[in-house]
Amino acid sequence: MADSAVALEDVASVDIMTELLRRFKCSSKPDKRLILIGPPGSGKGTQSPMIKDDYCLCHLATGDMLRAAVAAKTPLGIKAKEAMDKGELVSDDLVVGIIDEAMKKTSCQKGFILDGFPRTVVQAQKLDEMLEKQGTKIDKVLNFAIDDSILEERITGRWIHPSSGRTYHTKFAPPKVPGLDDVTGEPLIQRRDDTPAVLKSRLEAFHRQTEPVIHYYGSKGILANLPAEKPPKEVTSEVQKVLSS
Repeated sequence: MADSAVALEDVASVDIMTELLRRFKCSSKPDKRLILIGPPGSGKGTQSPMIKDDYCLCHLATGDMLRAAVAAKTPLGIKAKEAMDKGELVSDDLVVGIIDEAMKKTSCQKGFILDGFPRTVVQAQKLDEMLEKQGTKIDKVLNFAIDDSILEERITGRWIHPSSGRTYHTKFAPPKVPGLDDVTGEPLIQRRDDTPAVLKSRLEAFHRQTEPVIHYYGSKGILANLPAEKPPKEVTSEVQKVLSS
């Protein structure tokens, strides 16, 4: 047994029962291999944990996986680190290889949610090739469709109290005194990524790179457009409709 493994007798009975119940519930769930696509602020981050739990999937965020592979010093992680140290982009083949590795984990047995990849049509094609070799394919691509102007209102109105992490929104959840934290009265700040200029360039990059990916999956008949401007609960029910069909 590996050093990091926990002896079963040391695990509380309630934890064992919870895990057994989870596995029992998961055994009846259909396998799902999903991709989430959407611009920053479209609500992917709100919906993906719920989809993950409902369908017993693993969540594969490419940035996190790259960091984990580098930290674990896997052969692909070492190659990725070499590229990053030179200031180069990690190649598509490497990223697909890291996804391939991550998919073999027990937590990915029922399938996965891919978030942040593919960003280009070439990446989508490489992903399809890798899955084909395994005899699987992407089941559904959830496109969190939302108008740029709504995103701008959502994101540029966000303010944060740095030391506590409390968040506010000038329109949807304003502080009692503009610009000040309700509890401490300290000044609120805006994240660098939440300014109109940064958002504009991120949205431009998203449309330029990822719109073709949306068309690519649309032509395969596996794309589902979600009304991401709706409140989160309504988006959740739309997601459930799409995934149960």
